[in-house]
Amino acid sequence: MPKRIKVTSESTTGRNETFHDNFTGLDMTRSQFVNKINQGDYANYHVRNINGVPTPVSNPDATRNNNLD
Repeated sequence: MPKRIKVTSESTTGRNETFHDNFTGLDMTRSQFVNKINQGDYANYHVRNINGVPTPVSNPDATRNNNLD
């Protein structure tokens, strides 16, 4: 089974900036993905505040299939 979310671009500092949902075909910016996580659309992900920036991260668990890379 493919990973649900794929990172499609990063900033020069390595921050994930754009994302693709492999199940729905939706492309999202970081802020759009954060909003969808906060709305409960992506249960396997949560938002962390990293250096003052809301950042999507996968929930810690035993699987690597939901990791962002």
